[in-house]
Amino acid sequence: MAPTIAPYLLYEDAGAALDLLARAFGFEEVLRHAGADGRVDHAEMRLGDGVVYLGGPGGDYRGPAKLGAATVLICVTVDDADATCERARAAGLEITEEPADQDYGERRFAARDPEGHVWFVSQPLRDVAPQEWGATTP
Repeated sequence: MAPTIAPYLLYEDAGAALDLLARAFGFEEVLRHAGADGRVDHAEMRLGDGVVYLGGPGGDYRGPAKLGAATVLICVTVDDADATCERARAAGLEITEEPADQDYGERRFAARDPEGHVWFVSQPLRDVAPQEWGATTP
């Protein structure tokens, strides 16, 4: 098996997050496990080849909304950034950056979900060499 990586996001209400991410970005729920109290303690969602895990936090958890700061940025690639932005807005996400073309060849917007997680959503527009926008490669 090839190595992979997937974010594991903690939500105080993981069940609500599953619904929100499906409505906002089109994620598909793959797996859900509820604890004895009926709350979702682990779930998995897919979008294309990507996967994200969600779970309920432990007792000392303080999410980004409670901290008042972003703790991670989750990047999602889509076919149509503008349509996805409107979908995310309609689902209740706060759009913190409207869709705009970026020097590195993508159209991107940023959104914050109700628990404070920040989502960068981009649409590839064209191939741009890293040196053309100020990046370097090893």
